Amino acid sequence: MPTDPPQTRPAQDARPSTAALLERLRRDWQATRPDLNAQPMLSVLRLTRLGAALQAEVDAPLHAEGLNAAGWDLLLTLYRSGPPEGLSPGQLSELSAVSGPSTTNRVARLQARGLVTRRTDDRDRRSARITLTPAGRAAVERLLPGHLHREVRALAALTPAELDTLDRLAARLLGALEGGARE
Repeated sequence: MPTDPPQTRPAQDARPSTAALLERLRRDWQATRPDLNAQPMLSVLRLTRLGAALQAEVDAPLHAEGLNAAGWDLLLTLYRSGPPEGLSPGQLSELSAVSGPSTTNRVARLQARGLVTRRTDDRDRRSARITLTPAGRAAVERLLPGHLHREVRALAALTPAELDTLDRLAARLLGALEGGARE
């Protein structure tokens, strides 16, 4: 079983490291149900804790700016993919990691902070277009370098070849899960 890299900073609470927890759970399952293959549960737990740790690493500075991951993702989506006339809520949802129903709520919060505008589409009065405001664009340009730096730092334990392997394996697993290839 692969081992986790050593913790690089002290834990914020008394929880054991993921490596120690997984080893304990593996032993407990072996003692309780030696006939059971607990590896899938342990792998999912490792991935869950990895996702939470990565999200916490990336989100902390956003929270200091009054943003959350979903709001940041919408700002990034408008910054990188939004044409001058903006995106419809459906397009914004399709191009971001935020689900459709959550998009409306997130847009309203960003609009209240003056980071985006929502206006009626000139071509279809039933639809809306969302654009970054100058303040929204400035926020993305100010926060993006630090955001990328934190992501690079979070992945620094892996070599470029390991990152390629991780990307391929994650893509395969996500493809199977999103494609419905489940029993």
